[in-house]
Parts: sequence; structure tokens; C-alpha cells
Amino acid sequence: MNDNNSYLPLKTYLQPQKLSLPNSKSTLLSQREEKADKQDMVERTIIVYRQILPPLLKNLSCISDPRQPGKVKYQIAMLMLYGILMFAFQVSSRRQANREMTHPLFLENLKALFPDIEDIPHADTLAKLLKDLEDVEQIQECMIGLLKNLIRNKKFKNHLYQHHYLIAIDGTQKHIRNYPWTSQCLRRQVGKGEEKETQYYVYVLEVLLILDNGITLPLLSEFLDNQAYANETTKQDCERKAFYRIAKKLKAIFPKSRLTIVIDGLYACGPVIHLCKENRWDYMIVLKDNCLKEVGQEARGLMKLEPGNSYECYWGDRHQTYQWANQIDYYYGENGRNRERFDVVICEEAWEVDSRLSGEPKYKKTRYAWLSGSTINQDNVFIRCTRMARYRWKIENHILIEKHDGYGYEHCLSYDWNAMKGYHYLMKIAHFINELITHSELLIERVRKVGVRQFIKDLYETLKNTELNLQKIQEVVSRKHQWRLISSEFT
Repeated sequence: MNDNNSYLPLKTYLQPQKLSLPNSKSTLLSQREEKADKQDMVERTIIVYRQILPPLLKNLSCISDPRQPGKVKYQIAMLMLYGILMFAFQVSSRRQANREMTHPLFLENLKALFPDIEDIPHADTLAKLLKDLEDVEQIQECMIGLLKNLIRNKKFKNHLYQHHYLIAIDGTQKHIRNYPWTSQCLRRQVGKGEEKETQYYVYVLEVLLILDNGITLPLLSEFLDNQAYANETTKQDCERKAFYRIAKKLKAIFPKSRLTIVIDGLYACGPVIHLCKENRWDYMIVLKDNCLKEVGQEARGLMKLEPGNSYECYWGDRHQTYQWANQIDYYYGENGRNRERFDVVICEEAWEVDSRLSGEPKYKKTRYAWLSGSTINQDNVFIRCTRMARYRWKIENHILIEKHDGYGYEHCLSYDWNAMKGYHYLMKIAHFINELITHSELLIERVRKVGVRQFIKDLYETLKNTELNLQKIQEVVSRKHQWRLISSEFT
């Protein structure tokens, strides 16, 4: 640090705080107020639906339909919409969908929201369609089309990180069985000695778009498919192979846009870094202590020689100290003939923890390190490390929400590989839509008051059990409305 500025107080950056739900009784005083409140919730929600769904339904209607034209009762777009709503309302199974989503009152209310719906199909009708689709990836492409439409309409223009789209990538297990239910499953041995057994599991590489107003949007899902290696004993499909496939898709989606890729230490290797540079992508990659040891040693040595490459600040109540080394050379490949160059940055963080029991202050410390695709300096080190690289944890939270907060990520809705992927893509579209709804200015106050999951439950229960003023809904639909996303996660 500059000695002339050593007396200046350290800069403090805002730290997002998790909002706690109020522990209070209902403010509604009568049944009339309650009914008006539910009506208002549905009207506000339909405004957002009407902004999002038309281009999506248009894309869904273009999916190749494998059914015989003369025997089709439900159009393919309406069947797909049914599947999306099943996940959007967090109905956990096909049996539950048949039981709850076929009530006459629910259908009547749903028609007011989506006039093209004439009837609710049986859940098995959608399962059969997904099983027979020639190219189930078309469903995911429809979600990408929705994303592109929002980008064209400049919905995300003011929510980028230094004019970059922040892309987080991480893998997760979808579900596991003890028998080979399909040849595409990955295999692994668990247990020791004679107790070893083979497990068959589905693994997915997820891609997320992170915006600086707190919104996280699912972008791509790449299934690890082991069918090509079914006869092999030493190799299977893996996360890195899936990453290279994902990279091609990302390049097709964002051919000229500026991307920053945030990924964990599994990808801290020469080929991945080279691919990012080849595509002109910025990156922040976690550097683990036991990874690229020579790079770490060289970086620490340069940090000692260049003490000016440091920065201190506060992130909320956490004291952060950054050190970095620029232009580190990394050699890899046969005889080290390939070279990549990047920056290495380390963040040491300390904060006081609750010490009410002991009465004495206690402190915790932690340390982070990354490989950076852009030059680190005092002006950008906090943004790149704390507001970009560390926001990789948002994809982990995103996946946990899908697993445990109603989306049924790990639930196997079909044992057909094609149908399973189709349900997965429909679930992603539903989460995409719910993210936009719950982060819209029209509904954010209600969402912050009751929470996201309770809001979704309230909306579903209202459509199932409440006689709404359908004429008023039609009047709302017929008017033009402006839809905006929240401006910041701090407000």
C-alpha cells in the first residue's frame, strides 16, 4: 500500500444480507380483503407471464411432433406448457399432477391466464411425447430462445458485471440407482473389499447466468452420457469432456458477447484455459492448494518481491487483504511445449464471530485463490474476486433450491433416458420463469414478505381453490403493461 495513503480509512463494500421473513400475523382483516389480495397477486403475475410466454410458446410449437396428426388431441406447445406449469407450481410427481391439476376450478382459472388451454391432459400423455421426441434438446433450445429474446429487449443490459455476462458452471448428481436402468448411466464402485457394489448414477453439468441484481437464470444442462463408453473399462464421460461440449454451445449462444467464466478448481488446467482464451472469454478459476503447485510457488515468490500488488478493504464486517502476481507462465503438455499466461490472486479474509457465550471476541479466517484471465489491479481486484469469482457459489445454491425447494431435481419422473432429459429441461424452463416472476418489480414486495416458495404455493393454491374475477383478469390482460426486473439485490 502507498505510505502516503496509509492513514486513510479502508473502503467498505456492501455485503448482501439474507432477508429474514417477518414473524407476524396476517394484516388482512376480512375475507373480502383476502380475496382482493389473491386477485391482485394473480393479476400481477399474469402481467409477467404475458411478457415471457408468447415467444416461448412460439418456439415450443416449432418442436418436431412425432405423433400422428389425425390422433393428436393436445398441441405440442400446450403439452409442454402443462409440463412447465407442473414444475413452476412445484407439483412433485405425475400422480400428484393428475390428482390436483385436473380440478374444474383450476382449469377455469388457468384458461383466464392461458386462453389456448382447452383441457388439462393426463400426465402420461406428456411422458409418452417426451419419450418419442426425436431431438429432446429442442426443449432446451426453446429456453435459450427465450433468453435471447430478453437480451434483445435489453432486460439484462443494466445488470451485467463490467459489461460481461457472468457464467457459472458446476456439475451435480441427479439421481442414483443400484441397477443399470439404462446404458447411458455412469458407473462407480462403492464400499470396501467384498462389500463393494456398483452404483449407476446420472450426472449433469449445469450452466448458470448470474446477474448483478441477484437473479440466477438456468442456461444449459449437459448430461454426462456413458453410452459411447459402454464397452470400456477404464474411461467414462466426465465433467471436463462435458465442459468442452458446453463451450461449443456457449459460443453459439454468445458468438460476440463478452463472457466471464467462473468455475471451480477441477478446471484449473492448460486445455481449459486455452479454450477460454481461444473463445476470447475472461475467466476466474479456483486455485486449490494441491493444484498447479509450481504456479502457486512462483506467485507467492512474486508477491513478496512486489508488495505494492496488494489491497485492503472491508466487505460488510469482513476484513479482506488481497495480494496478486501478474503474468505467471504455465507450461503444460508433452515436454511442456504449451504455454498459458495468467494472473494469480489470493484473498485472506477475517471476521469476528458471535462470542456471547465466552464473552471474549473470536475471529475466523479463511483464504481464497484464483487464476484470472484479466490483469488484476487495485481498481478491479474486489469486483473480480468477491463480486464475480466468489459468486460461483450462487450456482451451488441454485442447484440446492432445485433439489430441496420443490422442483424435484433428483426425482426420476421417467426411467426412459429421453423422457428424463425432457422433464429436466421443462423443469429448468419453469425455474427460469419463476426467477423472472419473483424478481420483477410488480411482485418483489410480496415475495420478500412471504418468501419465494410460499409465494409459489400461494399462487398455486389460489388458482386451485379461489373463484377469481375472470372478467377483471381479461381487462388486465388486454391492457399494455411495462415489466421491469428489480434494479439491485441490495434494495
